[in-house]
Amino acid sequence: MSLIATLARLEAVATGRAQPTATVRHRRLSQRPLVFVPLTTAGEAGAPLGALVGTDRDAPRLLVVPQPRDRDLRFAFLAELADVVLPYIDSYADAVEAAERNETDPETGKRVKVEVELCADAPQLIVPSRAGVDYVRLLGRSMRFRRTAEQDPQTPYPAPPRVPLLGRWLTHFGERSRVPGSALLQAVTELLGRHWATGQSSLEDQHLGALLAWIDPPAGETGAQAALRAELARDADGQLLCPPAGPATDPAFDNKLLAPAIERYDRARTALAAAQDGLQADDLLGALTAAEGEIRALVSSRMLPTWDAVWRGLDLLRSLPEGAHVEERWTRDRWSFTGHRDRVVAGEPPQPRRDDAVTAANKLATREREQARLEAQEALDDPLVMAARRLAGEAFAGEVVDVVMAYGEGKRPSPRPLVTVRTEDLPHLAERAKVYRSLGGKPQAAEFVRWAAEGDAGRADGGHGAGGAGLLVLRIVDKMGRGKEPEAGSVPEKGDRLCFTLFEHEQRGGAKLPDPEETPWTHGGPPGEQTPEAPDSVTQEDLL
Repeated sequence: MSLIATLARLEAVATGRAQPTATVRHRRLSQRPLVFVPLTTAGEAGAPLGALVGTDRDAPRLLVVPQPRDRDLRFAFLAELADVVLPYIDSYADAVEAAERNETDPETGKRVKVEVELCADAPQLIVPSRAGVDYVRLLGRSMRFRRTAEQDPQTPYPAPPRVPLLGRWLTHFGERSRVPGSALLQAVTELLGRHWATGQSSLEDQHLGALLAWIDPPAGETGAQAALRAELARDADGQLLCPPAGPATDPAFDNKLLAPAIERYDRARTALAAAQDGLQADDLLGALTAAEGEIRALVSSRMLPTWDAVWRGLDLLRSLPEGAHVEERWTRDRWSFTGHRDRVVAGEPPQPRRDDAVTAANKLATREREQARLEAQEALDDPLVMAARRLAGEAFAGEVVDVVMAYGEGKRPSPRPLVTVRTEDLPHLAERAKVYRSLGGKPQAAEFVRWAAEGDAGRADGGHGAGGAGLLVLRIVDKMGRGKEPEAGSVPEKGDRLCFTLFEHEQRGGAKLPDPEETPWTHGGPPGEQTPEAPDSVTQEDLL
């Protein structure tokens, strides 16, 4: 945790209200996100009990499993979920635009630009908390290998046709959520926690009601009081007024309300199956419908407060302006969505249970690179985030007090102006360390020359400073054009206020990895002939 975040938490405790840790919104919010509030059965982490899903905050679609242990009812729930989610995803698949991408020419081996299709926008799935993100990944894992009756007529429990396809998409959303800065699948608690600091722990921030109570407490209450009420307040029947933000349920709800309702449903269903004639079956069918309606009402009552809280959190986030680099990261999400759409259309098999060595290494390298890029871009977009980097000695800001034109040595001398900056920061600068500033959206590099005493401003060979805050001399080394004289605006001028960072603004790619078929023996050897594994083999992850 940075010093700025620590100070913000302390101020939140002192003032009774969450404090902002960002001045802009660092994540993309779609104009039409699909909100998904799941609920699971106690004792079975992956068994669905119900869900609220939809793009209209005033008209959510309620999906309920009246008996979570019934496999047929589970598949019916997943089929209903697919009927909502897949059309939403498909609505983004057809609108495309032309884009250029670098690809390797198979004949020459050189990188060339080719024109391809890129989806003009991408779907966005919003869940209440981090546990909801994990649940989406679990759903995808449990669904994408299911066999349908068309694929395998002999399968004992055939899944509806759209269920495996939904599993592939949910798996893609879950995998993409592990990439720092991605916005295809987001948890509201994570988004709010990124932009506000509360006076409670990060674990307590996973309760959406408590988190919102700190950020926007009711009139006359502090954030701590409102959060405590959101976590513990119960009605006359002992039920929480603000249920957890899914997918877990409250034990009091399970024991006092849900379990008896499911028991009545089971008795009504057993009685209907044993009906002797049509008139009796009609009466028993009415009892079964009433029992199912009772379960639907109970499940809905647990999810509606969370549904409203999710949309309230999105409203708070939309009040912040979007960061400058958010669109760039969203473009990478669009490439990811387009690539998976093409794989599905091409009929490629679902994602494997375990990645091979090369794929796993590529994913790890991508996540590390995106994490570094995200941290750099957030600092460039947000002065509050940059302040934390300055306090950590990873950046410094100051005023240009003098500029002396100098030239590099060589056959064709290039401009290497010396810029003297007065700063109150204490950057951790080593000898000839590189620093960077943003120039027209591109990083311009400079080289640290030395600390200087106050009277040495403008002297290219002046005395050395004491190594503390004061004057430092930088040598600009690029982004000045190809001529002998620097291009206009490429060199700072006296009186300019500048901010330099010790971290690079753009991340470089790593070493090229071998193709999967050339995996070395130290990492499992070439894949060779793979024996297709059973699509429905039981594992510990297979909780559904």
